Amino acid sequence: MALNNSINTNVGAMVALRSLNAVNNDLSKTQDRISTGLKVIGAKDDASSFAIAQGIRAEIKSIFAVQQGLANGRGVSNVALAGATAISNLLIDLKETVIQGLNPGNTSEQQAILNSDFGELVGQVLNFIQNAEYNGRNLLQSGASNLNVISDTNGGTLTVRSQDLEGTVYSQLNVQNLTNISTASQALTQINTVINSVNVALGQLGADARSLEFQDTFLVSILDATEEGLGSIVDADMAKESAKLQALQVKQQLAVQSLSIANAAPNILLGLFQ
Repeated sequence: MALNNSINTNVGAMVALRSLNAVNNDLSKTQDRISTGLKVIGAKDDASSFAIAQGIRAEIKSIFAVQQGLANGRGVSNVALAGATAISNLLIDLKETVIQGLNPGNTSEQQAILNSDFGELVGQVLNFIQNAEYNGRNLLQSGASNLNVISDTNGGTLTVRSQDLEGTVYSQLNVQNLTNISTASQALTQINTVINSVNVALGQLGADARSLEFQDTFLVSILDATEEGLGSIVDADMAKESAKLQALQVKQQLAVQSLSIANAAPNILLGLFQ
C-alpha cells in the first residue's frame, strides 16, 4: 500500500503507459495494413507467411517473363502467317494469269502483257517474303532457323517451324515465264507445286501459332490462380481493419486519459502537507 503513495514510483502511471504503448503499437500496425493493403508487410509480421509469399512473388515474376517471351514468339509467328497467307492469295492470281497464258488464241502482244504481269506478281511474292519480319526474325526467308520460344518457368520451349518460301515459291516461279504456250504449261505445273508447298507451310505455321496462344491462355489461368493464392496469404481485410482502426482510436483516447489521471494522482499527496 505504501508504494501507491510514493512520488518516486507511480504504479498507476506505469500501467497506463504500458497500455497506451500497446494500443499505439496495434494502431501503428493497423495503419500500415490500411496504407499498404497488406496484412503481412515484412518478415517481422509473419516470418513463415512472408517467406511463402516471396516464393510466390518470384513465381509470378517468372510467369510474366515467360509471357513476354511468348508474346514475342506470337508476334514472329503471326507476321510469318500473315505473309504466307498473302502469298497464298497471290498465287491464286498467278494461276489465273498462267491459265490465261495457255490460251492458243492470244496474240504475241497479249502474251507479252501476261508474261509481264506474271513477272510482277512473282516479284510481289519476294516482297511479301522480305517484309514478313518481326523483331529481327523472318521465318519465310531462305536459311531461316526454327524459332524456339520459352513456354514455362522450368525452361521448356515451344518451336515455331521456319518455312523457306523464298526457296520453295519465289525461286521456283522466278525462272518461269509465259512467252508461249509451252512455257505457260511448265509454269502451271510449277505453280500447282508451290501452291501445295504454301498450303503445307500455312498448316504448320497455323498449328505452331495456336500452340503459342494455347500456352499463353494457360499461363493467364495459372497467373490468376497464383495471384489469388498470394492475396489470401498477405492481403489485409480492409473492412476488418477499418473497424479495428476506429476501436483502437477510442482505446488510444481512453489510454491517454487514464495516463493523465494516473500522472495527476501524486498531486493528492500535497494535501497531506498543508
